[in-house]
This record gives sequence, C-alpha cells and structure tokens, in this order.
Amino acid sequence: MTDDEKRHDQLTTAPEATEEDAKPRIEVTEHDGVTRIDVADDAAVRPGGGEPGEDA
Repeated sequence: MTDDEKRHDQLTTAPEATEEDAKPRIEVTEHDGVTRIDVADDAAVRPGGGEPGEDA
C-alpha cells in the first residue's frame, strides 16, 4: 500500500468522513534542488489568523 493510499484510508475511516476529507491540502514542488510547500488554493482550512479584526 502506498503512502497516498494509507493517508486516504486513515482520513476516510471515521464514521462521518467523506472523500473531501482526504483531498490533498498542500502542493509540493521541487526546482533546482529547492523544495517548496504551498497550501492548496482550494484548501478548506488555511494557516494564519485571517483578516485583521477577524476572530481566529
């Protein structure tokens, strides 16, 4: 079983889990020996406190 398959199984095992729960939330790219990790544009939850004045 691949790491992606294990991740999918783990994230969809909960009683009310959906396929949406297993969607990747990050994008990893490598270029010229540098690894870049970005939060996916369509991720439901993003790091940070949001807009100034917004409750975190």
